[in-house]
Amino acid sequence: MSVKPERRHVGRSRRAREPVARPVVQKVKLTETEREQLRAKAAELEVSVPRLMVESALSGVETPTDRRRMIAELFEVRRLLATVANNVNQLARAANISGQVDAGRRLEATLGEVDELIGRVRELTGARR
Repeated sequence: MSVKPERRHVGRSRRAREPVARPVVQKVKLTETEREQLRAKAAELEVSVPRLMVESALSGVETPTDRRRMIAELFEVRRLLATVANNVNQLARAANISGQVDAGRRLEATLGEVDELIGRVRELTGARR
């Protein structure tokens, strides 16, 4: 009686089985170049193309679309910050001319905008302070 050597799977590894079958099938249209790039990347990582796509999409890594959205948001913050800076300059000018700041509500609103902008910048950049 011959004993067969234990076979070890070489190459791509599969995702772990789930307690419930994965019933959803997602089709993705690609160019031949994109397909070859995906296959090469999957082979390099020793995973299947579907596994590569799922793990890449769900890994929490920033995508080019995420970056474009964040850049657009930062440009909006920059525009708002310029508006706030203009308001502060107008208040300073009024105070220098009259010797007093009688636009207390306007100053409070401006400072509220500054706090809001700082919060948005911190959120976008991941700053803690």
